[in-house]
Amino acid sequence: QVQLQESGPGLVKPSQTLSLTCTVSGGSRATSSYYWSWIRQPPGKGPEWVGAINNSGSTYYSPSLKSRTSISRDTSKNQFTLQLSSVTPEDTAVYYCAASIRVVVTTRGPGDYWGQGTQVTVSS
Repeated sequence: QVQLQESGPGLVKPSQTLSLTCTVSGGSRATSSYYWSWIRQPPGKGPEWVGAINNSGSTYYSPSLKSRTSISRDTSKNQFTLQLSSVTPEDTAVYYCAASIRVVVTTRGPGDYWGQGTQVTVSS
């Protein structure tokens, strides 16, 4: 069973960089072709796909966030990270990491694995 766990600061100041880490355990051969995504859900809004990385290290970003987003991975630690720069209060959301055969993920589908989510608030 694949498990994902998000970690990082719950409070970030405006204009700073938000950094989150997703730690993966229980990976298998079945997930070797998966995409590892970040999704966020602002308060009162629907889920928004932020971006993804695959097992070859190729990255994919939401066009609306691409200029501020960087996703990377550390295979030795079974982790992948999200960095979102120049944050504003509009970046306040619950951030999820997920594994899926789909590149763009906003809902939980068959075979997907999701973390429990972590609240990030952008405020001075």
